[in-house]
Amino acid sequence: MNRWYRGMMVGFLALATQAWADAGTPVVREPDGTSTAARVELLWLGQSAIRLTTPGGKVILIDPFITQNPKTPEKYKDLDKLGKVDLILVTHAHGDHLGDGPALAKKWHIPLVGPAGMNQSLIALGALPAEQAIMMNKTGTISPLGPMIHISMVHAEHSSELDWVNPTTGKHETHVGGEPVGYIIELENGFKIYDMGDTGLFSDMKFIADYYRPDLVLIPIGGNYTMGPTDAAYAIRYWMRPKYVLPFHYGTFPALSGTPEEFIKALGPTRTKVLELKPGGTVSF
Repeated sequence: MNRWYRGMMVGFLALATQAWADAGTPVVREPDGTSTAARVELLWLGQSAIRLTTPGGKVILIDPFITQNPKTPEKYKDLDKLGKVDLILVTHAHGDHLGDGPALAKKWHIPLVGPAGMNQSLIALGALPAEQAIMMNKTGTISPLGPMIHISMVHAEHSSELDWVNPTTGKHETHVGGEPVGYIIELENGFKIYDMGDTGLFSDMKFIADYYRPDLVLIPIGGNYTMGPTDAAYAIRYWMRPKYVLPFHYGTFPALSGTPEEFIKALGPTRTKVLELKPGGTVSF
């Protein structure tokens, strides 16, 4: 290899390495900041409510507990301010996750994907027509937004009762909510997100990480109903080891007392970058 060719190769590799590093650096913006076009943009709306914008411009809402969410910024409680939505994913039937899902699905005439038992109840109760209540179960994979976006359903360790206010009597009723789940979302550029939903520790988290290899994990840290900071840190440090982790499902109600500071302390030194957002804040990849 001559000196000129060697120099060209070294220069090319340096530029490629820098480009890769720049592309892999997330850009975090505060709730009042402006965002620019990015390959992936995630807006956290408080609790577990996420608006995900894909590289191809599709918008996915996950666990859209918005209008009754005390942590959602006021401007987003007008559902029109969320903009056009293409798909809704719900991890389980509890009100702080199903939330405004049926209303938004009807508003935009779009599918709401969820555990089969939950969606069967929504159909039976008249909350959604069957063509909009897309039923799945664990290890299933669908591509409702086209062949470049894949959504897989995985296990979660929680409960999933559906609390329903009967419009005739005004009374609360409890209906079948199916089993709680998490989602692996693979986007057009191959970026993978693991939304854990509500869950406690379970050892198959390691299998899920090994099999799907998510780049970003959205993990509950509030405690009481889900993992607290110590359990969540154990899962990330020893079982999952993603590039990025976003702690959520904390601080919305008094029982959810875990904090990002406690999570970071329990996590200790790690290559995983912890993304700290305030409700209304965004991160771009």
